[in-house]
Amino acid sequence: MFGRWIAAGLALTAMTFGAQAQDAAFYTVTYVEATPASASAALPVLKAYRDASRKDDGPVRFELLRGISRPNQFAVLGVWKDQKAFEAHAAAAHTKQMNEKIGPLLAAPNDTRQHNALSVAAPQTGKGGVYAVTHVDVIPPQKDNGVAAVKLLSEDSRKHADNLRFDAWQQTNRPNHFTVVEGWKSRKAFDAHVAAKETKDFRTKLVTMTGALYDERLYQPVE
Repeated sequence: MFGRWIAAGLALTAMTFGAQAQDAAFYTVTYVEATPASASAALPVLKAYRDASRKDDGPVRFELLRGISRPNQFAVLGVWKDQKAFEAHAAAAHTKQMNEKIGPLLAAPNDTRQHNALSVAAPQTGKGGVYAVTHVDVIPPQKDNGVAAVKLLSEDSRKHADNLRFDAWQQTNRPNHFTVVEGWKSRKAFDAHVAAKETKDFRTKLVTMTGALYDERLYQPVE
């Protein structure tokens, strides 16, 4: 009997450690807005930064996106093995060099938001034609309802045709704020998702709890 208790305890410890290791992943989105006239000059600076950052020890994924309707707007998505890995990246020489080079090209300072996972799944294989990055803000008393609604949307949307990725992240410093990252094979697939019942139901629920406009932006991945 005592041996079984030990075995059960070891199994529980292993399960707990596995959950902690998975939960340690850290997620960031950096919004970069160059002046319209400087968009073409900003692009190679950001590409060089992306390529250098992918050689860091900490990133699991590191992606550069460019706005479809406003090509002077960029989003940098980072998935890190833990928060310390992101902090090391933020202090790296190539990060400082990027900030120095891109500073004169910007319309506004870069905005980096840090997150923990809320609902994350392994991405599907295939290149995405369209990314959507959305900032969702609910009022603090509605935080738990917002968490439930965003998680349900993520789970439902992964089942939609031609979805490659649908992640929901929760901000570390403002847990009533979320970032939703979507990848779709085509604009047609994204448009079908927008018109789906699950998406409409989510938006209807959100109206009763939102603290700001639903900030959805469309991007294309930069190769």
